[in-house]
Formats: sequence, structure tokens, C-alpha cells
Amino acid sequence: MPATMKAVQISRPSGNFEIVERPIPEPARGQVRIKVEACGVCHSDLLVKEGHWPGIQYPRVPGHEIAGRVDAVGADLTLWKPGQRVGVGWHGGHCFICNACRRGDFINCENEKITAISFDGGYAEYVIAPAEAVAAIPANLPAPEAAPLLCAGITVFNALRNAGARAGDTVAVQGIGGLGHLGIQYARRMGFQTIAIGRGADKAPLAEKLGAHQYIDTNASNPVEELKKLGGANLIFATAPDSKSMSALFDGLAPNGKLLIVGAAFDPLTISPIQFINGRRCVQGWASGTAKDSEETMQFSALSGVRPMIEKFPLEKAAEGYDQMLSGRARFRAIITTN
Repeated sequence: MPATMKAVQISRPSGNFEIVERPIPEPARGQVRIKVEACGVCHSDLLVKEGHWPGIQYPRVPGHEIAGRVDAVGADLTLWKPGQRVGVGWHGGHCFICNACRRGDFINCENEKITAISFDGGYAEYVIAPAEAVAAIPANLPAPEAAPLLCAGITVFNALRNAGARAGDTVAVQGIGGLGHLGIQYARRMGFQTIAIGRGADKAPLAEKLGAHQYIDTNASNPVEELKKLGGANLIFATAPDSKSMSALFDGLAPNGKLLIVGAAFDPLTISPIQFINGRRCVQGWASGTAKDSEETMQFSALSGVRPMIEKFPLEKAAEGYDQMLSGRARFRAIITTN
């Protein structure tokens, strides 16, 4: 086994991607070393690239959609064994002792670790992760397709399955991008009447291919009026990080409907209290999930045929993959591969 590995790091906030040689790290007790096969490029990698996460230390290797194989494990660890196909997502571990953890609510751990923020991520040939952050990958799911399911996939799947909507309900998916193209697939396979909402007639064929029963082009019609013709949406699933668009859809909810947000926008929503009161409607946000949620996301995806649309880049071209993601040119998830 070689003593060093290639990694792509950021040395300072707003710095450039640097290809470096590093010693291959050794796993400590409770840790797993993974030989990376693929790593998704997520919009949240911006937090590392630009230094937007408070307290992040540099140099740092980005990447929190990691798929590969167990290469080595720390002392006394029996859960994972070398050779197993595994992945790591946004949730990079928890403390087990805070109030949230004692309730089993690990994603809200007061001391939660974030992959590629708390420790180095997957833009590298090897990565070390806490054992509790590791998820098994189904045998029939290739690493480049599994990787984006460990952040984009789990966020969408876990939010939808916990939203309270029932089979046959009308679910409108706002946005047909990195999250939305998965959201449409999951919504259709969960038995919802699936409505895709996007901008431009050119997206209609893709929305239909992904499984939407109907496509609403916001350039050609008023989406609220179109949703009202269907009796309103029981759930509007906001995947595109555009607060203005989310707010504009709120009145398209049916009575007791919910606006469920996974698109991480920073500007405020503009919804008045009377809009909540009329129809007893609500807004909820959802963030990712644990390693077990990741496993269930991948198992459902393998079973039902949900697959991300991906574009591959070798590790040496990580900067190009990041630029494709940031510009919106990637359709729909950029994936860095190491072999």
C-alpha cells in the first residue's frame, strides 16, 4: 500500500483548489478509513470553499457525498470490515450524550460533526470518518450513483417520507435541479400525484421522464391558479433555493397543506400571518438525516429505480466539477471519481 494519497484541498477562505500529496491517515478508535471511489459535488461545498462556516479550520478537503470501500478500521470496531461498500454524507457523527442524542434525535445533536467541515472530506483518495457516520451501499448501486444520494438523495427522500402526506395526495415539487430531479422521482414512486413546477417549456419533457404527472411552467401560467384547479397541493416541496419563488407558491396549498423546504436559501420568506391562518397551512424545514437514513434512502432508490443524473470528473479536475455545479451547467450532479 502506498504511503501517500492525492487530495484536493482549500488552504484558506476563497482560496483555489490545490492538488496535493498527503500521508494516508490511520483510523483511530471508533473510526473507519474509506478508499474513495466517488464523491458528489454539492452546493454546500461552497461553505468550505468560501469559508462561510464559522470556525472551519484550513487547509480543508471538501466533499460530503462520499462512496467507496472500507480500507481499514480502528481498534475494537466490529460494525465495519475491510472491503465493505460504504458511504458518508453530510451528517458526520454525533456525541451520543447531549439531550437530542439521548432522545435518539442524532441529526440535531448539539455537538454534531459535519463531513468536510469538522474533518476532511471526500475530494481525496482516502477519508477517515466516525463509525456512526458510515452507511452501507447496496450491491446493485454503483458508487457514482450512490454518492449524491448521501446528501441530495437523503435530504429529499427523508423529508418526503416524514412529511405526513399519504399515497394519492397531491405533491408539487418546486424546481427541477439537483434536489428537484430526485424529488420528482421519489414523489412518484411513493404514490403521490406528482406535479413538477419549473421555469420554461423546455423542462416539460424532462419532468415527464422523471415521473411527473403534470408540469407547470411558471413562464406560461400562474402556478397558484394551476394548483387551485387541482384542489390545491397537500404538499409543496421546495427544492430550489429561491425564497421569492417559495413564498409565491404558498397560496397554492390545499387546506391543512404544508410548504416543506429543503432548498437552503438565505433570504427571508414573505408570507403573512393571515396566509397561515387561512386554510390552517404551515411551513416546515428539513435537514438531511443519519447514516441509517442514508442506508434506507439508497435501499429505496435501488429497489424503485430512482437514480441521480450525473456528470463525472476525475479527481484532478475537481475545480472544473465545482465550477459546473456552481454555474448550474451540471445536469444534475457533478461527481468526482478517483479511478
